[in-house]
Amino acid sequence: MMLAVTAHAQQAAPVPEPAPATGIPAAEAAAPPQGDVTTLGEVRALKPEDDEPLDLYRFKNPVKFGDNRFSRDWSEPPSPEQVSLSGGYIMMGVVKGLTAAGKGLNKLTGGPDQIQSAIARPPPELSAEQQRRALQFCEQQDGCGASVGK
Repeated sequence: MMLAVTAHAQQAAPVPEPAPATGIPAAEAAAPPQGDVTTLGEVRALKPEDDEPLDLYRFKNPVKFGDNRFSRDWSEPPSPEQVSLSGGYIMMGVVKGLTAAGKGLNKLTGGPDQIQSAIARPPPELSAEQQRRALQFCEQQDGCGASVGK
């Protein structure tokens, strides 16, 4: 009797066969789905910007600020690489001085700025006479819809 019990204990537990259509074990396929299971929606990984290194532990401020007076007037000092590519500090100073002199000359003479903002014009509108003529021309051409489809 003892031998039969030890022989039965040494046998491996039966492995459930996968269901033919789904590939899920039969024990799991037969189990009803549970209602308290939560699933995640679609998750997408965003590619980091090329110029900034990836730092997973940095603080990301949720508040986005627009430009203010200080950020418009402030410019970062150039890096040594930018200085060498621009011809050195003396050349950069000459260019900055000429730019300031040009702005001052424009202000003294009342000339327009070198960079001007775009001004949008209103869309063209037809007068009552032009609308009447367009409708008359359209009727002569066998209706307005006929020419649109061609």
